[in-house]
Amino acid sequence: MTRYGLFAALLATAILSMHAAYAEERTAPEVVVTIKPVHALVAMVMEGIAIPGLLVEGKASPHSFSLRPSDAHALAGADVFVRVSPSVEPFTVRLAETLPSKTKLVTLAETPGLHLLKLRTGTAFEAHEHGDHGDHEGAHEHSKDHDGAVAEKREEDHEHGHEHDADGVDGHIWLDPDNAKAIVLHVADTLASLRPDLKEKLDANAARAVAKIAALDAELQPALSAAKGKPFIVFHDAYQYFESHYGMRAAGAITLNPEVKPSARRLSEIRATLKATGARCVFAEPQFSPRIVATVIEGTAAKAGTLDPLGVDIAPGPGQYEQMMRAISKSMTECLGG
Repeated sequence: MTRYGLFAALLATAILSMHAAYAEERTAPEVVVTIKPVHALVAMVMEGIAIPGLLVEGKASPHSFSLRPSDAHALAGADVFVRVSPSVEPFTVRLAETLPSKTKLVTLAETPGLHLLKLRTGTAFEAHEHGDHGDHEGAHEHSKDHDGAVAEKREEDHEHGHEHDADGVDGHIWLDPDNAKAIVLHVADTLASLRPDLKEKLDANAARAVAKIAALDAELQPALSAAKGKPFIVFHDAYQYFESHYGMRAAGAITLNPEVKPSARRLSEIRATLKATGARCVFAEPQFSPRIVATVIEGTAAKAGTLDPLGVDIAPGPGQYEQMMRAISKSMTECLGG
């Protein structure tokens, strides 16, 4: 090899080594997500790259969530912040206005190709006291920090969130598996636009995630067949996307806003709906007191069940979405299938 050839080879080796070192030094994108089921979808896309952060943990409700100092620290370093919509997570309304300039805000309700449904109306679904926020604690078992300042801030965030939901779209988009697949692909594209060096890995992860969701859907379709068409009542109207996809039929919802204790008038309306429709089950949610459901079914043949649109009792991670959807399916079939 000539002296020039040796020099060129050494130079090429040095450049390749520099590129490899640079690639190793580049950290994975910092991603923070609001709620567990969406966190699971993002985690599927980021598997083997990084673990996204999660804000709303445990049995906390996104309707009344307040940021902790550790959350603010995580958001300060985030490259991407993922939420569903201002109406689903009202606390993100002001948060979105104060994010660092480097942080990209991703609102999943704006994902291309989503199947969107309008909020349901009519006495069976509209609580007349909606907007009367006099008793947030009555419905929620786990809120212990409602001093005046915090309660006022949450109240303002809640109202602001509904102002941003002027089109009346139901925000529980993740409960339709087809929407979940669209979200996975959108998240992968978004992250790849920020980190082209990770595009191949992100695309491969997204393809695997879509295949898993499709397999889950194929599993749930026959499992729910015995429950299809049988009326039921839910604690709050969070399951329309699941119902629409799987041919289910909710006869009504106790409340639109789970943070507001339903009035005696509202409970009377729901009891009338229960009797008129012959609903077999009334479903509570684990974040909220089951006493309300017990009151609704008292003296009727209806059974009490539990549904959870967030999977609060399931550990966060890439498998959480599948476990949550199976749990909803199991609760419905056990209560309605007989």
